[in-house]
Amino acid sequence: MSKSVAIVTGAAGDIGRAIAKRLADDHDIILLVDIDEAAMQKAVGELGPAERFVTFKADITSDADVAAMAKAASDLGGVKTLVNNAGAARAVSLHDTTPAIWRADNALNLEAAFLCFRAVVDMLKASKGSVINIASVNGMAVFGHPAYSAAKAGLLHFTRLVAVEYGKFGIRSNAVAPGTVRTQAWEARAAANPNVFEEAKRWYALRRVVDPVDVANAVSFLASPLASAITGVCLPVDCGLTAGQAELAHTFSQSEHY
Repeated sequence: MSKSVAIVTGAAGDIGRAIAKRLADDHDIILLVDIDEAAMQKAVGELGPAERFVTFKADITSDADVAAMAKAASDLGGVKTLVNNAGAARAVSLHDTTPAIWRADNALNLEAAFLCFRAVVDMLKASKGSVINIASVNGMAVFGHPAYSAAKAGLLHFTRLVAVEYGKFGIRSNAVAPGTVRTQAWEARAAANPNVFEEAKRWYALRRVVDPVDVANAVSFLASPLASAITGVCLPVDCGLTAGQAELAHTFSQSEHY
C-alpha cells in the first residue's frame, strides 16, 4: 500500500515546522520544502527521523523546482495533503512598494500556490486529497503590507476556485488565515521592544496572539476526515481580530448617534 505524503512548503519556519509535526499524526511521510537547506536540516533534528521527515530544497516560484518537488513527492508515496505555507511580506506601505516588491510578493504568496497545486493535482485526484493554503487576516482586511495582502486576498479566491472546479474529483480546498503569530520574527521585534506583544494583544478578543501550534491544529482539522464536508472556506485563526475590536465597540457605544 502506498505511503501517504503531506507536502509542507515554507517548512523550515516556525509555522511550517508546527504544521509538519501535527500532520505527522495522520501521514506516513512529510515532505519538508524550503529554500533554506540548513534551516530544514535543523527542523528535521527537532521533528523526528529523516525517513519520515524528508527535506527538499526548492524555490517554489520556479516551475522547474516545483516539478522536481512533485517528482520527489511521487517517489515517496501518494500525496494526500498539500499545505501551501511559504510566504513573506516586504514593504509595509503602498508608498514604499516598488514594482519589484509587488511582483516578488505575488510570486511567493500567490503564484507559488498555483504552481504547487498544478504540479501535484493528479496525485491529489488519486487520493481524493486536500489542499490547505496558509493565507492571512491581511487578505481579509487592510492591516498594512499591501503587496503581501493583495496576494493573500488572491490566495483566498484561488482556494475557492480549486474547491469549485476540483470538488468533483474529491479534492477539498480550504484556507487558514492567521493573525499575529508568535514566531521568531516577532520574538526579534520583542527583543527590540519588550512591550510589542502587550501592545498587540489589545486588538485581539482573546487578549493574546496566535501560537504556531494553533495554526497547525487548524490545518490538521481541515486535512482530516472530520472536515470531509468542508471545502472552499477560510478559517481565521486570529484570536478574534477579524471579529472586531472591543475597545472600538465600547467607544462607539458610549458616543451619541443622530
